[in-house]
Amino acid sequence: MTIFEKTRELGEMIRDSEEMKAYKKAELIQRDDEQSQEAMKEFNLNRINLARDLQNGKLSREEAVEKNNKAFEELCEKAPLIKEYVEAKERFDSMVNQVNTIINFYITGSTGGCTHDCSSCGGGCG
Repeated sequence: MTIFEKTRELGEMIRDSEEMKAYKKAELIQRDDEQSQEAMKEFNLNRINLARDLQNGKLSREEAVEKNNKAFEELCEKAPLIKEYVEAKERFDSMVNQVNTIINFYITGSTGGCTHDCSSCGGGCG
């Protein structure tokens, strides 16, 4: 079997993973939810205003980050489907990062900041 065949197989496994299925399902559900989309429009408008205020010196970077984080928390309260989508995406991204860490280990012999305590990343080294 060639490296490209194995790569295709890995891609298919990632596509068919529970993490990917949950992520795609959550994405569709929140995208089709009117309340979620309205809340997201409001959040995006708020981000634009924060960026403008930051650029005009009305806010420090720390204040803008704090206000953005608060607005995101409010978004998740107003639109729980968006929160579910974000959490599903984080789980999927974590799985992909673990795969990349393992591949990197076998290519370079290093995982970067690996503590050799596989419970800390969940990926394992082999």
